[in-house]
Amino acid sequence: MRQAFLIAAMAFIAFAFSTAAYGQRHPTRIKFARGATEKTVRGTLSSWKSKRTFVIRVREGQTLTTENTGDNSISISVTPPKGSHYEQDMAADCHDKNNVSPTAAGDYIITVTECRKADPWKGTFKFLVVVN
Repeated sequence: MRQAFLIAAMAFIAFAFSTAAYGQRHPTRIKFARGATEKTVRGTLSSWKSKRTFVIRVREGQTLTTENTGDNSISISVTPPKGSHYEQDMAADCHDKNNVSPTAAGDYIITVTECRKADPWKGTFKFLVVVN
């Protein structure tokens, strides 16, 4: 009985560390203060391959803008709700700005990674989200 408990405990610890190493499990929902149209979002990247995912709900016909406002080089990608279309301009730069207009109604997924065209780093990032 004791051996089974130890095996189960070791499996749980291994699982906990493996999920922490690969990043967050669920996207972080971005919510604005009442009456606000913008928010600065902050997060941390722990390695070259890590990513942070956020989700924001917008209404049809709005404009969704994201822009890197931090010191580190990040890439920001925006995925529209199912059934709608948004084509990103994947220019030669780090792609740290997006402008979706007009939006479809629903949840947009915003993914932040290190810019693969810059030197590796780890630490904090911040970006501005504007919806109007």
